[in-house]
Amino acid sequence: MHADDLMPGDTPLRLIDEQGSGHPHEHYAFPSAELLREGYGRLVLGRRLNDQADALVRQGRLAVYPSSHGQEACEVAAAMVLGEQDWLFPTYRDSVAVVSRGVDPFEAFLLLRGDWHSGYDPNEYRVAPQATPLATQLLHAVGFAHAARLRGEDTVVVAMCGDGATSEGDFHEALNFAAVFHLPVVFLVQNNGYAISVPLSRQTAAPSLAHKGVGYGMRGRLVDGNDLAALLAVLGEAVTEAREGGGPTLVEAITYRMKSHTNADDATRYRTAAEVEPWIARDPLLRLRTWLTAEGALTDADDAEFRAHAESVAGDLRARIMTDAEPQPLDLFAYVYAEQTPQLREQADLLAAELAAESRTAEEVAR
Repeated sequence: MHADDLMPGDTPLRLIDEQGSGHPHEHYAFPSAELLREGYGRLVLGRRLNDQADALVRQGRLAVYPSSHGQEACEVAAAMVLGEQDWLFPTYRDSVAVVSRGVDPFEAFLLLRGDWHSGYDPNEYRVAPQATPLATQLLHAVGFAHAARLRGEDTVVVAMCGDGATSEGDFHEALNFAAVFHLPVVFLVQNNGYAISVPLSRQTAAPSLAHKGVGYGMRGRLVDGNDLAALLAVLGEAVTEAREGGGPTLVEAITYRMKSHTNADDATRYRTAAEVEPWIARDPLLRLRTWLTAEGALTDADDAEFRAHAESVAGDLRARIMTDAEPQPLDLFAYVYAEQTPQLREQADLLAAELAAESRTAEEVAR
């Protein structure tokens, strides 16, 4: 691969600007209006779920929520470029990507309520459990991709992370391994400006995070993370190249975290309102809605239908998450090993006996 092919552009690729005007590119094909209309519906749903999760935190129904408000275009695009056979490896902030991949919203949000096992079956949806430690999922992603290729499977992996994760050793190890073994992995870095309170300027001196790819011998691509059209074009090409044996790509999407890191964070301690203000106009939903409307691909009735669907999904999530879970103590032993060890069977039998004894005692007292 020639060195010039590895380098990202000087500026992020943009196909739809902040005013909603389209700008065709000489290299990247402009996504169809039909595809972008589908993506807009997913953006509307993602925004509504972000807002609903914020409310559920305030009501004490979710323990914590790292909102992706303002980053929904990255989330939706990551899911849309994948085939049914492919896998997504998300972070803790990527609940909207998980839902956009097809996971039931209730199952996707159970992790944040504190339930076991991330709430969904990774094999059913081909979505790995959401990772809270920074960058650990990147190692899992490249290992999974390596194993899939050894098995002869047609699998591409999209591994998501934030700019803070690029300062971790796991990031280096994952990219180096993926490049050396020419694995079908697309690394999507959502550069939202901060690793909690640490700005990007304190994390790297590189011209961009996408430039880091050349050091590993993989392509680096820089894209406007609030432009769904550009994201679909760049990530779509990266997935295609990976599937055709072209190896991994590092994609940096420039976006912004509009809300605090989580509900436990106060973003006003490290950034000003004046810094946040310009990003309001760069909202990925407003940008895409303006373009679709101008193209005649979205009517007011269509928009209302998308929003009604999003409200219905949010309402269903709210109703189900408000229901208290019935504890199942024996689950402590059911999901540790595929085949229980003798020690675990002994402990499980002991607990089952104690639970049965408590039940009999309760029945006797009731009589």
